[in-house]
Amino acid sequence: MASTLRVAVETGRAAHAYLFSGPRGIGKTTAARVLAMALNCPDRKDGEPCGACESCTSIWSGRTSLDVVEIDAASNRGVDDARDLRERAMYAPSDEKRYKVYIIDEAHMLTREAWNALLKILEEPPPRVIFVFATTEPQKIRQSASPVLSRVQRFDFRRVSVSDLVERLAQVMELEGVTADADALLPIARRAEGGVRDALSLLDQVLSFSGDTVSAEDVRKMLGLVEEERFIELLEILHSGDRAAVFPFVQALLDEGYDLAEFVQGLGDTLRAVLALRLDPDSDATELSAEARNSLAAIGQRFSSEDLLRLLVATADFESAGRFRRSAQPRIQVEVLLLRLASLDSSVELAELLDILGADGSAPSERDARSSRPKSSTPRKRGLPRREEGQAKAPTGDVDAGSRSRPPADADGEPVAGKAADSDSVTGKAAEAAPSVAQTVDVRVAWAEALEAARGSAPGGRLVGLRGATVSGFADGELALEIPAGLAGDLEKFLADAGRSAALRKELGARLGIDPASLGFRVGGGGARQRITAESARDLKLRRLVETDPRLREAVETLDLKLTEE
Repeated sequence: MASTLRVAVETGRAAHAYLFSGPRGIGKTTAARVLAMALNCPDRKDGEPCGACESCTSIWSGRTSLDVVEIDAASNRGVDDARDLRERAMYAPSDEKRYKVYIIDEAHMLTREAWNALLKILEEPPPRVIFVFATTEPQKIRQSASPVLSRVQRFDFRRVSVSDLVERLAQVMELEGVTADADALLPIARRAEGGVRDALSLLDQVLSFSGDTVSAEDVRKMLGLVEEERFIELLEILHSGDRAAVFPFVQALLDEGYDLAEFVQGLGDTLRAVLALRLDPDSDATELSAEARNSLAAIGQRFSSEDLLRLLVATADFESAGRFRRSAQPRIQVEVLLLRLASLDSSVELAELLDILGADGSAPSERDARSSRPKSSTPRKRGLPRREEGQAKAPTGDVDAGSRSRPPADADGEPVAGKAADSDSVTGKAAEAAPSVAQTVDVRVAWAEALEAARGSAPGGRLVGLRGATVSGFADGELALEIPAGLAGDLEKFLADAGRSAALRKELGARLGIDPASLGFRVGGGGARQRITAESARDLKLRRLVETDPRLREAVETLDLKLTEE
């Protein structure tokens, strides 16, 4: 960007209007002043202003200048102000070699009518008149005056990196004759979040507090930053799952005068840094001192990357919810957050779980299951009740739990579920074997496969609605289904109509080994219609996954697991 403007000034090809957009405190208005200085400097060299002549010093210091005018659009945003600006712009600059530059700050505050008043002069600008619009919200200009964007040259300003800010702050400290510790400027640069103006303001505060020597401890006290040792102590608590230690930890934070809002923000930054180091020990995205980097990398090795991600997501959700900053009891909010983090169960990869169960899907012994669980706690399947001692593991109905994983086979040894069956085969030999087949087949798997095979055959998307149904039992040729609330009536009528549900009956009868005409359905559910949320859809997806995978279902019931979708 700087090189582009420099060449434009040097070659005399400066545009008649510019739009400088970017975050606050990043130097948009300053860049506009430098551009005005370069355009009007008699001693410029290679497009750069000299900075020493009378024109440069008056523009830079903000003194009255006939040819450079700064306007705050926040307080001059109406159509009358725009018309006045348009009339003033028609006058030529004070000298034929100079440019008249209008710098409009906070340009997004101009009304639609004001932009319409300026549109004509932007389309046909007077000679040697240049407009520079500075804004932090260019999208508002697009919404209120999109034709303007096609008549300006846009330059987007980016946030300054932490390393560049530290270098700039060190230069300022040197000019001021102040010394600073090696790690003192890094927290200031991180707090500034890429804004040069904010970094300089924070530095002024620190200098007023510390005097001629700035230490890292002075910076922490002045900015209210929480020490890395506190976060390392918290990670130790989270790793051990010691929920009782949360309350004295928060009390210690308050006793030492820490701001809880600052603590929550620092917790998110720390978890992000630990996760980055856990994924890549050589990561340069942490913006930490060498000592803090080594400490966080060491504690991060005690967590899995999945668990760190879950901790980070929980903290980010807590901040984004906004309840903390509105709460009259922030202490309780923070304690609840930390208790939740300390209570999170460890994650187990599905592939690892299946390896534990073995290739045949059989569950390990109770002793092996306990030794295979994560050390922190025992996960449970969300939405499924915990089995009481001695409760059967089989689903409701007459399905044989001991033979879930054995699909039915015909005389040739081929699984019935894998072969297409017509009505003759169902009413013939397969119908005679109905009792044995129905006992050995997994009804839930057969139901899911039948829905998939009959997909598209039912009018009105009835099969789509049935995908949310849950098989609760099968006995005497009758399949018991639990239908989502609000859909039970319509879907029960569809299943009772043998003609409309013929394709589904045929596929299901072939897999269960019974006559489709004798297949009955018992529908449960109903009630008021409920809005489908993202959480309910995710829970339904996980529940359907468990129902259609015998090995996974066996693992969930035997190990009492809780499935989550990351």
